[in-house]
Amino acid sequence: MSDSTTDQFPSFFDAVGGEETFAKLVHRFYEGVRADPLLRPMYPEEDLGPAEERLRLFLMQYWGGPRTYSDERGHPRLRMRHAPFAVTPEARDAWLRHMRDAVDELALPEPYHTQLWSYLVYAAESMVNRAE
Repeated sequence: MSDSTTDQFPSFFDAVGGEETFAKLVHRFYEGVRADPLLRPMYPEEDLGPAEERLRLFLMQYWGGPRTYSDERGHPRLRMRHAPFAVTPEARDAWLRHMRDAVDELALPEPYHTQLWSYLVYAAESMVNRAE
């Protein structure tokens, strides 16, 4: 028997289903972004695949999964990476609307659902860099 607390208490990442769960979350989110007239222009790639992969890797790492995001891209520096884009309260709300649909579709049990959603609201709010 191991004394490791990680053996006794799985990370959020493991507890919610690991990579498969985060892949579903992010894919569903980008389905909404693809059709959103406000958000879609903020993604410079013609194919949203690279953005989808970056968000999936970031969220997986944040919640206790593999450190692939940092290994490939360094420190997240989220505010700096979003600075070139006009992230208005309206854009934040659109982002959250699509993310809410994606989170709700996961049907995570509590307290995971609330914990994930609370973080995403906090993160979206902190990315706002322009008034409307």
